[in-house]
Amino acid sequence: MRTLKLVPAETKIDFIRLHIASFIVSLFLVAASLGLFFTQGLNFGIDFKGGTLIEIGTNGPANIGDLRDVIGKLDLGEVQIQEFGSPDDVLIRVGEKVDATDNADNLSAVDKIRNALPQDVTFRRVEVVGPQISGELVQAGFLAVTVAIGLMLFYIWLRFEWQFSVGAVLALIHDIILTIGVFCLIQIEFNLSIIAAILTIVGYSMNDTVVVYDRVRENLRRFKKMPLSELANMSINSTLSRTVMTSVTTLLALFSLYILGGEVIRGFTMAMIWGVFVGTYSSIFIAAPVLMYLGVKRDWSEAAKD
Repeated sequence: MRTLKLVPAETKIDFIRLHIASFIVSLFLVAASLGLFFTQGLNFGIDFKGGTLIEIGTNGPANIGDLRDVIGKLDLGEVQIQEFGSPDDVLIRVGEKVDATDNADNLSAVDKIRNALPQDVTFRRVEVVGPQISGELVQAGFLAVTVAIGLMLFYIWLRFEWQFSVGAVLALIHDIILTIGVFCLIQIEFNLSIIAAILTIVGYSMNDTVVVYDRVRENLRRFKKMPLSELANMSINSTLSRTVMTSVTTLLALFSLYILGGEVIRGFTMAMIWGVFVGTYSSIFIAAPVLMYLGVKRDWSEAAKD
């Protein structure tokens, strides 16, 4: 019985020949992502902005216009109302009031909305985040990503040498900035689940990079006089089948979650899908070619072997 092969066992694709073009594309995308971040910004959820999130279910398809009219008369400040998955599922976001001192004000908003809506409306979920908690969550999320990158750099430095750690961290930063840029562009809600997705992307991208770097190190021992560009190409091609198979199987699960998992996890799965693509790209076109410019030793001692 013949098995399905997405990539031939032996490929001879000249990836390194494209590294200048890939660097230029990546620099452009990074600059565009930073530009979007500082101009348009992220669509922060209540995890980071503070406020109240209410998910309601209506008896039949919801009339968003009527809901806006009813809730708009309650003088709650900034309110956003939108369909959430099915036509009878509605998400109401009430922004944190400037003069709110604690969660009591936000709970008061929930009571006003509950009293204003018809009795057949069901309240499926209520989340309240105060301004102090939201500020702490922003700091904790930023710290988590920073610590993850720092630990990855330290790990690669110990396992290989400093040139490899620099290449790996550049690829990680590239992936994170591009992911944030996508969220700035499409304005999907950025909440704690997206921070979890970014941390997962860091791990996935690093795993892809380590696989390539392991093969580079192995080939550095075996082919001490081979040009580094040719050696990097050979290393990438020898791990390409494994990289593609891992990415495809991961994407199958993620697309299933994106389609069938509902609105609650859609932002998380969307970030993960993007992360698989950009992580695979950076491990091939960023992490490996960077080694040619940093210079790696060609004579590895036996002690360096794992």
